[in-house]
Amino acid sequence: MAEDSVKLLGNWVSPYSLKVKWALKLKGIQYQYVEEDLQNKSPMLLQYNPVYKKIPVLVHDDKPLAESLIILEYIDEVWKQNPLLPIDPYERAKARFWAKFVDDKCVPALMAAFSKKGEEQERAVKEAHENLKILESGLEGKRFFGGETIGFVDIAAGWIGCSVQMTGEIIGINLIDAETMPLLHSWFQDFLEIPLIKECLPPQDKLLEYIKELHTKILTAAST
Repeated sequence: MAEDSVKLLGNWVSPYSLKVKWALKLKGIQYQYVEEDLQNKSPMLLQYNPVYKKIPVLVHDDKPLAESLIILEYIDEVWKQNPLLPIDPYERAKARFWAKFVDDKCVPALMAAFSKKGEEQERAVKEAHENLKILESGLEGKRFFGGETIGFVDIAAGWIGCSVQMTGEIIGINLIDAETMPLLHSWFQDFLEIPLIKECLPPQDKLLEYIKELHTKILTAAST
């Protein structure tokens, strides 16, 4: 696949861009990466995603596609090597369920735990723990959500491992540990040690500094 036929518009701090990078890397697809400024949207981004005006956007043969989970499914449909989704229809449906559960339930609770204070933060942390525990149930009897190899859900949820670790360091709350969530903890450790996955991660010190600054801005804005 020629690099000029596949283009990804993303941002280095975006976990949604990271998902797409992982999927393309797993498939062995060469692509042109375009770094977008989240504050000043480029004419290219507005052209390819005029409705939502956000990243990531995958452009294949000049045809744009937005929304990370939809992009992951498209990548899996177009490039058959190293499949992300299971062949069995029921298992495919379950994989889609867990990926959507991460976006709809886990992410909002984690963001609230990161951005709130006091009792609101306590409630958010409790909800995050509950949702992560539910997510862990999908790992019973398996090393990865995809079985012995990484798949759709692993790609969709893997970034949470980095996020939870850094968020915990900033807010002083350990959201996942080996004692309370052994399966999820082991999964994060194994997933983030895969060379292909590590290659796509942003510089961790730079990312931590960015998240710290973001946390300060959020709390400052909330107190004014």
